[in-house]
Amino acid sequence: MSSVKELLSEGAKMLQNVRNPKREAFILLKEWMGKEDSFLVAHDEMHVENEDGFFEWIKRRVRHTPLEYITKKVSFYSREFEIEEGVLVPRPETEILVDKAAELIKELGAKNVAEIGAGSGVISIMLALLLPDIKVKGSDINEKAVILSRRNAKKFGVEERAEFCLASYLDGFDKPDIIVSNPPYISTKEKLEENVLNEPHDALFGGICGDEILKNIVSLSLKLGGVPIVCEMGYDQKSGMELFFQENGIKNYSFYRDLGGLDRGFIVKGQK
Repeated sequence: MSSVKELLSEGAKMLQNVRNPKREAFILLKEWMGKEDSFLVAHDEMHVENEDGFFEWIKRRVRHTPLEYITKKVSFYSREFEIEEGVLVPRPETEILVDKAAELIKELGAKNVAEIGAGSGVISIMLALLLPDIKVKGSDINEKAVILSRRNAKKFGVEERAEFCLASYLDGFDKPDIIVSNPPYISTKEKLEENVLNEPHDALFGGICGDEILKNIVSLSLKLGGVPIVCEMGYDQKSGMELFFQENGIKNYSFYRDLGGLDRGFIVKGQK
């Protein structure tokens, strides 16, 4: 049997194709052992049983399997959600979408929120946790995502107010007070890292230009009489969306940026 220190050293050597080999080896070992960070630091001479399992995890990471798929955990909004292969891994920048949506929900006094493309359910669940007087209904075309989002909702005790269903856009929904979405918005022409390509493509790619689904959501809002929208988008899609708003007579819109200063989403408060 190898010690914690030896396993971390060997794991980091095997992980030379990732950005932070030492950190990722540490995360994988602590999750494999079911321990906290401090335990590994304090017991680096401790010998570990079943080290083969740890190295299987390392090999999966070497093959560009996202770290979150291996540990089956993802941190979002300082909470730990379940995640699994076949469902998009939530990104830190999407926490800003939650903030913007919560602000608009409170401003409008909205009670019934719809999320298009709910994935693991983190957006709807966080909104339900932050705003106890609302109900959220999320759709997704991925059955695995729907099952996972329901499980996450139950984990956080909001399953009565955060509902998830297998549907495209808002098929079968009553008219909501507001639409929230982090839809697929990457162009199929864009080259992505292998790590990202191991995530479900239907949750990544929005079409040839990338903004097709974004525009479909805005068009759907217009058909419903101008339901307000908070939506994440790509950093290079502001001009295209602004032109689309103008072509459709939408004036009450704005854009927001992420912490890196990149354009990251838009808010439409009404049709005019």
